[in-house]
Amino acid sequence: MKKNMTILLLLVSFIGIDAQLNFITKDEKGNEMLLGKVDKEGFNSSAFDWFAKNHQKYLTNDKVITELKSKLKDYNIKVFFGSWCGDSKRNLPIFYKVLEEAGFPKENLEVFAVDRKKEAYKQSPNREEKGLNIHRVPTFIVYKEGKEVNRIVEDPKETFERDLLNIVTKEKYYPKYRAVELIENLLKNSKDSVQSMEKQLLHFLPEITKGTRELNTYGFVKLRNKEFDKAAYIFELNTKIYPNNYVTYSSLGTLYYEQKKYKEALEQFYKALSLYPENKKIKELIQEIHAKS
Repeated sequence: MKKNMTILLLLVSFIGIDAQLNFITKDEKGNEMLLGKVDKEGFNSSAFDWFAKNHQKYLTNDKVITELKSKLKDYNIKVFFGSWCGDSKRNLPIFYKVLEEAGFPKENLEVFAVDRKKEAYKQSPNREEKGLNIHRVPTFIVYKEGKEVNRIVEDPKETFERDLLNIVTKEKYYPKYRAVELIENLLKNSKDSVQSMEKQLLHFLPEITKGTRELNTYGFVKLRNKEFDKAAYIFELNTKIYPNNYVTYSSLGTLYYEQKKYKEALEQFYKALSLYPENKKIKELIQEIHAKS
């Protein structure tokens, strides 16, 4: 009975943490980190002084803000960011300022801080990001009547006020990382449908990807979300787009290593090592696998 009560109290404690607004925890380096749902009050801690600094120094475009005021109020916005992330530290305060000056209703804004730990990479405690393809932070998703209209990923293409105006006035707007968006939409049907188009993709994707990092980060988000088949396909595709970059093989090897597919992992790690012979991490992983064999 006492044991059951202890478990119940622990469960209640965890639920309370997940539901808490502006919850502050610490990352693996001991730095304070926001996690879960937050509002502007959450940035009052001295650990997040970057918010006030970047919010204050940004000057909005009054003309664009005036146009935005009458158009933006009918929309809802979800934001996913990392209080540990440089892009988030720079851009989130600016985004808040644009919304405030445009008179955007506070109740139409939801902001979620995601984790940086390996086991919960870019995830929030209640998994509000699930199914939304949050592969980069910050990500700002604009909704109307419950449906996603568009999003701004990491940085605006021009400024936040101009990008938002383009989105709500139905101008053509394509966020960064179009390759990820394309593959994500294809994977929603099935992996087979993507594979059937692979030849066309390999002609097209090198022109729109932003180097190996675009699909690499996307693959690790899938891996940490335990979508192993999708992660494997994304990493494999990256090796075909960038066959001369060790990172692509190292990442695919990491996937196999974590699945304990050591033969497949070694194959990829040796490919990576042939392109970057001095890489200590890859050498260590190879030694670990041999020690387990």
